[in-house]
Amino acid sequence: MKIDLHCHTTLSDGSLGIEDVIIQAKRTSIDFLSITDHDTLASFSRASVLGERYGVKIIQGVEMSAWDKERSQKVHILCYAPKKPDRLEGLCLKCCEIRKSCSKEMIEKVMQKYPITAENVLKHCTGSKSIFKQHIMRALIDYGYALEFYGKLNDELFNMENGTCLVEREYPDVRFVLDLIHSARGVAVMAHPMLYNNTELLEKLAQEGKIDGVEVNHYTADEEDRAKLMQIAEKYNLIVTGGSDFHGLYNSTPTYIGSELTTKENLDRIIKLANKKTDA
Repeated sequence: MKIDLHCHTTLSDGSLGIEDVIIQAKRTSIDFLSITDHDTLASFSRASVLGERYGVKIIQGVEMSAWDKERSQKVHILCYAPKKPDRLEGLCLKCCEIRKSCSKEMIEKVMQKYPITAENVLKHCTGSKSIFKQHIMRALIDYGYALEFYGKLNDELFNMENGTCLVEREYPDVRFVLDLIHSARGVAVMAHPMLYNNTELLEKLAQEGKIDGVEVNHYTADEEDRAKLMQIAEKYNLIVTGGSDFHGLYNSTPTYIGSELTTKENLDRIIKLANKKTDA
């Protein structure tokens, strides 16, 4: 059984629509798929219908933006199978507004360096609930200032350490996000801890009983990283997930639907925990 619990569509920063993603999942023999667009649950109704049409079972999901205040860094939390998803809508809207605010400022900074317009960027965001750096880079590629999304120009403008046009603001506190996910009767899993150096936070949240699982199988984690994450998962009995983190054209490294997977045992744990939260 093949289970991919992390992918994106044009509703956030993916380049393919919901139907194209589900068709591709079917082509790669995926049995269960979760579309986890950033800070929006808008895919689920359509994905459920299309999943039934194409024979792919859909697990409702969303990748929530959060902030680790102790270490002043980003952290992403995957929420699965919320039974009361409406409780997450306000937080999703807030996070999208934060991202839009940052992106508009980044567009202004880029426009001071390169003769493009905001409209050149916004035409690539059609259907998305926000504006992402990839949309800005696509406009720069359109007009010949770069040939790739993650090359020299992207590093100069948007490097997380010293990008000249990068704008970041704090997202809601991670513990608040986790509490809200649990109030929505969802299962909370830390996404790609290696991407934002969140392993210390992961262990702290696990000690506090705040987090339900960790995404171990992700392209940003090498064998040594995965062994370290598995140790934490085993120590605190966390659910272990995996997913391709597919973005299509906007992937930073080659990855495809089904390139990283979750085991049936761990999917069963997610479903069991979600149902237990409903019964509580």
